[in-house]
Amino acid sequence: MTKRNFWLFLINVLVILMIRARDQSIALHREDPELVNIVSKVKKQPTLLHLEQLNLKIRAIWTNKCFSCHSSEKMKADLALDTYEGVLAGGKDGEILIKGHAAKSDIIRRLKLPKGHREAMPSKGEPLTPLQINAIALWIDHGAIWAESSGKLFYEAPLSLYKPKIPPSTSGITHPIDLLVDEYFRKQSKTRWPVLINDIQFIRRVYLDVTGLLPLPEEVELFIADPDPQKRNALITKLLARNEDYTLHWLSFWNDLLRNDYSGPGFITEGRKQISSWLYESLNQDSAYTSMVKSLIHPNPESEGFIQGIAWRGEVNSSQSTEMQAAQNVAQSLLGLNLKCASCHNSFVNNVSLAQSYGFANIFAQKPMEIHRCDAPTGQFAQSQFIYPQLGLIKADSLDDRLVELAAFITKPENGRLYRTMVNRIWHQLFGRGLVANLDDMDQKPWSQEVLDYLAAEFRDQGTSIKGLLQHILTSNTYQLSAQDYDGEENLFSKPFIFKGPGLRKLHAEQVADAISQCIQPMYEGSAFDPENKQLPAFWIWHHYKKFDRTVLPDPGTIYLRKSFIIKNITKIQSAKIIATADHSLKVYLNGTEIIQSQDYRKFRAQDISTLLKSGRNILAVEAGNDGEIAKPAGVLLHARIISEGKDTLHIYSDATWKTTDSLSSTSWTTAGFNDRRWRPAHRYSSYLQSPWGKLIKFNLDGYHQDKLLRASLVKIDPLQLALGRPTRENVTTKRSEEPGLLQSITLNNHPLLHLRIKEGAEIWFSKFLTNPDDLITHLYKSLLIRLPNPAEKKIMQQYLVPYNASSIEDVIWSLIVSPEFQFL
Repeated sequence: MTKRNFWLFLINVLVILMIRARDQSIALHREDPELVNIVSKVKKQPTLLHLEQLNLKIRAIWTNKCFSCHSSEKMKADLALDTYEGVLAGGKDGEILIKGHAAKSDIIRRLKLPKGHREAMPSKGEPLTPLQINAIALWIDHGAIWAESSGKLFYEAPLSLYKPKIPPSTSGITHPIDLLVDEYFRKQSKTRWPVLINDIQFIRRVYLDVTGLLPLPEEVELFIADPDPQKRNALITKLLARNEDYTLHWLSFWNDLLRNDYSGPGFITEGRKQISSWLYESLNQDSAYTSMVKSLIHPNPESEGFIQGIAWRGEVNSSQSTEMQAAQNVAQSLLGLNLKCASCHNSFVNNVSLAQSYGFANIFAQKPMEIHRCDAPTGQFAQSQFIYPQLGLIKADSLDDRLVELAAFITKPENGRLYRTMVNRIWHQLFGRGLVANLDDMDQKPWSQEVLDYLAAEFRDQGTSIKGLLQHILTSNTYQLSAQDYDGEENLFSKPFIFKGPGLRKLHAEQVADAISQCIQPMYEGSAFDPENKQLPAFWIWHHYKKFDRTVLPDPGTIYLRKSFIIKNITKIQSAKIIATADHSLKVYLNGTEIIQSQDYRKFRAQDISTLLKSGRNILAVEAGNDGEIAKPAGVLLHARIISEGKDTLHIYSDATWKTTDSLSSTSWTTAGFNDRRWRPAHRYSSYLQSPWGKLIKFNLDGYHQDKLLRASLVKIDPLQLALGRPTRENVTTKRSEEPGLLQSITLNNHPLLHLRIKEGAEIWFSKFLTNPDDLITHLYKSLLIRLPNPAEKKIMQQYLVPYNASSIEDVIWSLIVSPEFQFL
């Protein structure tokens, strides 16, 4: 077994063990602590209040477990459990309960039947837990009291914020967050503060959290050597001022949240629109969050893609109309509220009704929406209303005016939900878990209401700067606590949760790709989104291939291209440059002389051609090859610029004015005297802006961005990023999956692009440290793990580097990249 195969085998075994451990952990059901508390109260003192509370909890259980079959909307076996009358009436088999006698009640008998029994309830999904069944029996034994209809089945967080009083400073603690957390620690665990991370751990964590990049070895050395006690705060300020790095990192978070992407369903049919430019500028300028929200809800042409949703091809369920998508997306991303259930029927997970959901969606509609229940029309039409009418009533008739009203209502200072939701999302990004565990259900209780409301109120009162909020959190000792594993993700999101510090976080897909680009070899060359919006009227051209009167992908083989141009006076030429690339290979000739040769479309540099030009007719000629065994995308991209003394500029681009053939009859085809009349016009297979290779932002004659890192947040999703957790963004994504899985393991082991980049990077590292493997090990550790190797690690790596060559270096790089220390924060 080779070294690499051993590592692959070990990684797969570890992943499988982790998945099994996770499944076993999930199987250990954790009971609802509120239900446990209420059952205990009823047993001790069955007051009317306690019995009503018990009834509401039981109705919430039924909502989740039973309403899909037994509600007024779907009365399977003639049984409806959503009204007291329906419960007492029972179903087609008679009464389901006898007040005061749980043991004689049919519902208890059927709840206790084993899963799969034909009379077992529920018939689908997981059975009720013993606690839930005992709670229902307890409720029946005490008379089956039904709470008033005004009572809500689900807890709702208060809409308004209160700003808690900050405890007085004690034991050297001064930061408001730390003072609140200190009080929490005293109440919850009565223990001392956990340990803070050291400088190396801090610089790695804060660099990745603010910029998404690893710190350079020299930056780490300067930071560690700095004796200033305020150096951590100074570094946070410095990093937040790196606008582009900050923006390109946080762009991924906002793309997930606002369902913005560069490709996917809807773009081909123009049923979807990007908001990338607006979003980039908003982040780069640190626009106030309230200003961003207003621009999303009452949009300009650059931001309207958010509420437009995806106009899916063909007919869709009424719950996926663009108006309903707008309501769902706004509620989920901005308010932490799930409307998807309530888009078909009254919600099973919160108190939102079908009428409320349609009323909210109607705000975004051009004409009144007919309410559909489970996709069936009801004949009733929605009346425009905000989910929280206490913030304001929608009175306007026109769509534009309704959006103005909604934008004003939703950003009111009284709407604590808006500010809590964003604070909770940022906290989750930095700590691996929100103050409220479920990011899309802000009616769940946080582990600290005081910390949540303090941060939300402070965020609101300080002008809703996202950078300001980040700085406030990052400068706290709470952020700088050691990472906790909480015995797995299941415990991290369980109830009850005791905060001890940040949870272990897995690097996001873009962070992994960017780290490889930084330290090993650039992962990507072509972007899907260019913030600078650079234009170039060049096309990827090739010989035109047609079958059955349709343009098809080029076949493998070699093609030839020619372009003639006139220079009136060669003595007046001041500068002349050319840049060209092709997939797969090319040779470029000017007036018969070869000037460029390449077999890698990523490698191109501007070259001077002034000495090869002549007065009169000149010829550019290209020989290009499409490799492989089957038809696939191919293209030549070229730009030449000739500037004369009078500042006249001649541009030559790859476009349809070129001539092409796929067969030659003469070797003189690169010269001006060759007759190309029988050659055909070149075909423009794709533009510079949109192509299978992306937008090559480094493709320019003046050297701009040649050494600039192309960030993964700017490229289309690929199998590697998909396996590492980047979502497709067809829906709002507020939490990425961070659990390792077999797909991730298989992709890390086999992804050809990743292995190619590691192979290329190993060759570069070998050339830099040709005779010194010890220095290579040291620099790799400092670059990837932000520390020096210990003696044991160095000894192991030295063994791997025998024999010392690019192949053995490849194994070392790969082992560091898949190590937990690299993969986790």
